[in-house]
Amino acid sequence: MEGLFQPMHLLVILAIVLLIFGPKKLGDLGKGLGEGIRNFKSSMSGNSDSTTPNTNTTSTTTTPPEEKK
Repeated sequence: MEGLFQPMHLLVILAIVLLIFGPKKLGDLGKGLGEGIRNFKSSMSGNSDSTTPNTNTTSTTTTPPEEKK
């Protein structure tokens, strides 16, 4: 267990993860992980408002279709 996290082992693990998920999905996973950690830290510190805006919410309004006469 002592030599488990050597640099060469970490590179092999990274290569396997890259092959499984692909570069685009790996970037999305990293972004999601970073946002999760940031939200966790802000909730632990007691801040009710976040310093970064939430870009995942979209505001859409729907209008009913017009009636034909």
